[in-house]
Amino acid sequence: MIDQQTAKKVLVQTNNVAVFTKSGQNLVEPISLTLYEGQNVTILGETGSGKSLLAQAIMGALPEELVAQGDILIENQALDNAQLRQYWGRRMAMLPQEPSRSLNPTMTMLDQVWESLFFVAKKDTNTSKQLAKEKIEHLGLAKSADYYPHELSGGMAQRASFAIATSGGAYIVIADEPTKGLDDANKQAVIALLKNVAENGGTLLTITHDIDVARSLSGGANDRMMVMKKGKLLEQGNGEQVLNHPASNYAKQLIAAAPHNWQSQDRTVIQDSPLLTVQDLSLARGKRVLFKGLSFSLQKAEVLGVIGGSGIGKSSLGDTLCGLLKPASGTITWQEKPNSHQVLKLYQDPPAAFASHASLQTLLNDVIKKHRLDASRVPVLLEQLKLDKQVLERNALNVSGGELQRVAILRALLFNPVLLFADEVTSRLDPITQKETLDLLVAQCKAQNCTLIMVSHDHHIMRHYCHQVIDLESLAV
Repeated sequence: MIDQQTAKKVLVQTNNVAVFTKSGQNLVEPISLTLYEGQNVTILGETGSGKSLLAQAIMGALPEELVAQGDILIENQALDNAQLRQYWGRRMAMLPQEPSRSLNPTMTMLDQVWESLFFVAKKDTNTSKQLAKEKIEHLGLAKSADYYPHELSGGMAQRASFAIATSGGAYIVIADEPTKGLDDANKQAVIALLKNVAENGGTLLTITHDIDVARSLSGGANDRMMVMKKGKLLEQGNGEQVLNHPASNYAKQLIAAAPHNWQSQDRTVIQDSPLLTVQDLSLARGKRVLFKGLSFSLQKAEVLGVIGGSGIGKSSLGDTLCGLLKPASGTITWQEKPNSHQVLKLYQDPPAAFASHASLQTLLNDVIKKHRLDASRVPVLLEQLKLDKQVLERNALNVSGGELQRVAILRALLFNPVLLFADEVTSRLDPITQKETLDLLVAQCKAQNCTLIMVSHDHHIMRHYCHQVIDLESLAV
């Protein structure tokens, strides 16, 4: 009897593929994998485990300072990087971690889909226009067709990136953390799009730290899952086997660390020490009203949770509290008016908050000097945030997401803030690093009597940490 899997066409095969720096440091140990037509393969692992480097090696898209060793065969052809690039868009496509950065900021979404159809798929002008409109409508984005990238929510940007990347005919798709920072509705929409790749005869390689995404994409009998840590392949098997009966201790820890598995914790009762009161607040961006009639009060050292769908105004609320956006109506009354540098935001994309050309130590020194902060607190905070001091010798591009977010927390705490607005600060981190980072953030805010507002799409996280939770969906216009 012929094995069903071996009867299928092999689209991608790697034989002992490893990634090194040019100086010889091994970042990804030799890994062999095979991707068949109609198959989903998911690589699960923590931030900095080498998942993205393996994907970049397969695409022939490693940074210049890195090199790949081993054989990479695309439909049984051994190709060098130059040859692989000829396949980009036509046979192979990669969805980046940050879709907004991969989109052309000067072109509308519709024009970018048209461009992919016209230049890559070689369709004529009229056919490209018609197909572009159809693709946009199929993705539920017809009303946003003429939006520029900066006007798109995270979910909209990811769906637009998918349409652009696959319009040239690509059927070998690599999705690198495709649902980071998305609310559940947008996450499910992106998962449905990804499933279409294998269902239409292609193959999908997904890189994720999200257990729910891994489970959703590994339900088929022929689907496979791999677990990586620090450049090593620890185990592999079908999705049900790996998720429900993991063999490695690390896989067990990673799965157990998913937020729905977190143990409930006691939350300290807030003393009657008011910080601010928000009354009947309405926010707008341009002519679009985001929400109306928001009222709440905050105590010092309280943890407030804010939830709601993408584009509903969660980040705009933070901008308003920080004095960066004027409310359409309503009032914000502080018990004692803080200095501007004592109300700060932590961003969901840490690399965007740091210049990449200088070391983290240099950037910290600049902040300390400009604002006359206490430099002696840095070693103490490094220890409390479980950061090695050598991390500060690197730039923002050469540390993990978890490390960089903790450096951002350190920088904010140096200002002795009275309010920190944490905007999806761990949505890009694996569950283990996510919980560790949030535990440290909450503990440090409590120690400094700092009020914390946490934005998240995850209700489990909200219930675990927050004294009260505001759902902006009920106030949306």
